[in-house]
This record gives sequence, structure tokens and C-alpha cells, in this order.
Amino acid sequence: MISPFTTAARLGRFRLTLACALPLFCATANLPADDLAKSNSAALVPLKLELPDPVFAGTPKEAPKGVDVEPVPKNPPPPLSVPADVRNLAPAAKISSSDHGASAANLAKIVDGKKSADQDSIVMLRKGLQWVQFDLGAPQEIYAVVFWHAHDVAKVYKSVVVQVADDPDFTANVRTLFNNDRDNSAGFGVGADRQYFETYMGKIVDAKGARARYVRLYSHGSTDSALNEYTEVEIYGRPATAK
Repeated sequence: MISPFTTAARLGRFRLTLACALPLFCATANLPADDLAKSNSAALVPLKLELPDPVFAGTPKEAPKGVDVEPVPKNPPPPLSVPADVRNLAPAAKISSSDHGASAANLAKIVDGKKSADQDSIVMLRKGLQWVQFDLGAPQEIYAVVFWHAHDVAKVYKSVVVQVADDPDFTANVRTLFNNDRDNSAGFGVGADRQYFETYMGKIVDAKGARARYVRLYSHGSTDSALNEYTEVEIYGRPATAK
């Protein structure tokens, strides 16, 4: 005959084992519906990017004089981990530029999804320090800014700076996400990020959930041309939650 005390002990051990085996379930099973949805959306997933075809391979034998350039990677870097509910916000954004000669139709090509090295995919802005700006319409949590300059040949773009802000004039809560300006020619301080050869892989900037409405990308020509060239920009984020 099995003692009721033995049965109770076994049942207690079973409950404890089940509780330890399902910590995630136990932590979320009793959450209200809204909190459970937030918990699910916080799950991290790899950011999957669609890359264009490469048009050149390998690293140029010599970097241009005065350029501290990182080696061209043989393969795309490991994907960033981002919340599962982020999406590309750039196509719906209002785009403007410091080059007032750039038409709205021309700037729209920067978010049309065409990333190939074809000349028709490239938007050219005039010489000097220029920027393109994205108004996301409302504050967003930004997790990645991905961009492709013209990648038809191995070239290094100068003074590449990515900033976010709360106002269109970039005077309120301005934060710099990337800066490889080695001589402070853009006026934002000497950047700590390295210069790089433009490739079909583009440049991925980890924005780490920065909260902002406006995103601005700067450049100051390249080692191949004084013009500022863009092929595509993608901004991955989600609506910012109220604080």
C-alpha cells in the first residue's frame, strides 16, 4: 500500500519539475492580453536583407591616399537581431535633401527597392557636403539604418554620418549613430567609425532602438567622384511606445 504522504510528495516533485521546465510559459501565462502581445513583439529575430548582385570582387590593391579603410568582407556580416515586429519605414517617409535641385520623384528612387549597380538606380546629389533626410511621421524606435551608395566600382565615400533627431532642423535631441569623418570636415567631430569600400552589401548601422522621428544621412563625395550618390536607404523600426 502506497502511503498518502508518499503520493503527495511525488505530486509536489512533479509540480516543481513542471514549473522549472516551463519558465517562459509560467512567466507569461497570467499576463493580460496587451502585456502578452508586448512580450511576444519583444522577441528578437535576425534582420533579413535583400542584397543586390555584386559587380566586383575582392579588395582593391591599394586604398586611396589618406584613407583609413576597413577590408572588404568576403561575405555579408552576421544579421542584426531586431524585434520581430520591426519593418522598413523608409518607403512611407517624407524625403528631403540639402540639394534643392533634387526633385521629389528623383529622391523617391532612394526607397524604391532597386539596389542594383545600374546607373538608373543611382540618385546623384551635387558636390560638397550633402544630406538626405527622412521624416518618419511620428517618433519611432529605430533598430537599423541600412544604405547603399553607388557600388558600381570600389570607392570610398567621405564624411559618412548618420544622425537622428526630434525636429526637422536637427537642433533637438540630435544623436549620431555612425560617423567616419576622419578630418571633421562635416563639423560633427572626428568620427570613430572606419571608412569602407562601398559594395553590394551596403552599410548596416545598428541604431539600438533609438527613439526619433527624423533620420539624416550625410556624405561628401567619394574617392571616385565629387558627387554624392545614393542607391537605396532602408530604416527598420516600429512605433515608439509612450513613456
